[in-house]
Amino acid sequence: MVGAALFCALLMVLSDWVPNGFGNLGSLLQTLLPWTGLAVPLLLAPAAVRRSRPAAVAVLVPAVAWACVHGPALIDKRSAGGDFTVVSHNVDEGNTDPAGTARSLAASGADLLALEELSAKSAPTYARELADAYPYHAVREGVGLWSKRPLTDVEPVPIMPWTRALRATVDTPKGPVAVYAAHLASVRVFPTAGFTTERRNEAAGKLAEALRAEPLPRVIVLGDFNGSVDDSALDVLTSPLRSAQREAGDGFGFTWPASFPVVRIDQVMTKGLAPVSSWTLPATGSDHLPVAAVLRL
Repeated sequence: MVGAALFCALLMVLSDWVPNGFGNLGSLLQTLLPWTGLAVPLLLAPAAVRRSRPAAVAVLVPAVAWACVHGPALIDKRSAGGDFTVVSHNVDEGNTDPAGTARSLAASGADLLALEELSAKSAPTYARELADAYPYHAVREGVGLWSKRPLTDVEPVPIMPWTRALRATVDTPKGPVAVYAAHLASVRVFPTAGFTTERRNEAAGKLAEALRAEPLPRVIVLGDFNGSVDDSALDVLTSPLRSAQREAGDGFGFTWPASFPVVRIDQVMTKGLAPVSSWTLPATGSDHLPVAAVLRL
């Protein structure tokens, strides 16, 4: 029991050191890292049954480790102010109510929307429903931007063989900002192959390369990363950027699956812009929750 408690504590604190060998176990652990806290009650129950004082004391070690690693995420870091609101949403190709989803997103009042997993059938619905609130929009296959401010220099970003990312310049009241909307490759867990992340990691590397070449100093990256910012395999993409949820959120901000979210794979990331607040929006007809953030230009 004592050994199990110490092992759990080490996994929490040293998760970045877990190797991504067979099955990408390191990435899988890091993706679900906040849930390692469940080990505490699971270890405490048998300690209580056995009335073992050493075991009960040992359970304090993973409890403290979890609090040290994840406690800051539970602090409400949202503040007032900011002058530019963004929303990102994987709207789900199988969404049976795209019109309702569009109206819900428009009701957020965001200055900029980034939508992922648009289908050829649903894209015209979003364009129609969002036209009044967002006079500027650009769609490249499965990803799109809707903006209250002019969009220029729109171009696809080749992160995969088909278009899953685009870049545009949004003309804000305080000057141009580069905006990227991206949908990284999906991941799956298979009994024989484990956590399959290779295509996602490759797409992340290509998106990171595009960001390194970005000439504008202020950048917003929105989208479905199919991974948590805790996943070290995505460090090439996430480490130069600021996570709005991590810096200005309240809680973990889990987004998937919408019915019972267990992980935050939908992100708002910035460079040269300060996140002021971050939150999730109510569920739509998608299997993801929308994410929102207010930024200071």
